[in-house]
Formats: sequence, structure tokens, C-alpha cells
Amino acid sequence: MWRTLVVFFLGGIFGTAFGVAVGFFAFPYVFPPPEAMDTLAQLEQTNLVATGAFIHANPSDPVHYGKGKVRVFKRLVFLETDFEVGPGPAFHVYLVPKKEVRQSSDVASTMFIDLGRLRAFKGSQKYKIPAGVNLKDYPSVVIWCAQFGVLISPADLNFQS
Repeated sequence: MWRTLVVFFLGGIFGTAFGVAVGFFAFPYVFPPPEAMDTLAQLEQTNLVATGAFIHANPSDPVHYGKGKVRVFKRLVFLETDFEVGPGPAFHVYLVPKKEVRQSSDVASTMFIDLGRLRAFKGSQKYKIPAGVNLKDYPSVVIWCAQFGVLISPADLNFQS
């Protein structure tokens, strides 16, 4: 009798934990957020500083990927309409003072600038750059998972002359 109750109780706890874990990872796929569709004003487009493209930094990791173009203006980072990353929790947009970021340790060991939380997993978005930032010192834009400390997708910047 007691064994049956213990097994039933433990099964309920493990079943609930498993269901929460599956729901946590499946939720973004079942209920994806709407695409962000920010636009650039004509004035913002005249101050282009750099361009780049997000890449899949670790091809053996099918969950953490990114693609699409990014443009950096004097006071703004603009993710283009073709921008897309795999869904997950607490994604942020960082300016990183390192070229060719390919591993999580490349970001964790630097003094990056957090531009804010990613607004959507797909579509155009813009993020303000704080005053006083010398963009030449930050040759990479990175999508980073702040909750787990994982690199999602880096973009190497090509500066305009």
C-alpha cells in the first residue's frame, strides 16, 4: 500500500517536472512571437557606420542559430527584415569589442555593451546605442542568451571608410 502511494507521488512529481521542461522548450515553437517590423527614417540611414551578417556559429548545435543582415548607424543598431534566430529565453543584443566571435567564452570574457532584450525572433528591429560609444572599438554585434550565458549568433561588422 505504502509503496503504491510513494510510487504514485514520485511519478506525479517527475511527470510534472518533465511536462514543465517540455513546455518550456516547446512554447516558443507552438506560440511564436509576432515579427518585429521596425523601419528606419531617412535621416537615420545617412549615418551608416558598418554592416554585417549573422551566422550560425556552431553548426553542430541546431537550437542556437541566427541569420540575416545587420546595419550599424551612428546611434543605432538595425536588424534587417531577413533577421531570424532560434527561439529561447532572455536573448539580448550586445556590442562586443572582439572580432570574429565564435564561442561563448569570446563574449563572457569581454566588456560588452548590452543594447537591450531582443524584441522578436524574426524581423526588423532597432536598438539605440548609448552616447559616447566609439563604434570602431566594437567590431561585432552578438545575440546572447543572458539566462544561460550562451552565444546564439554573432555578426562581424565591416566598417565603412
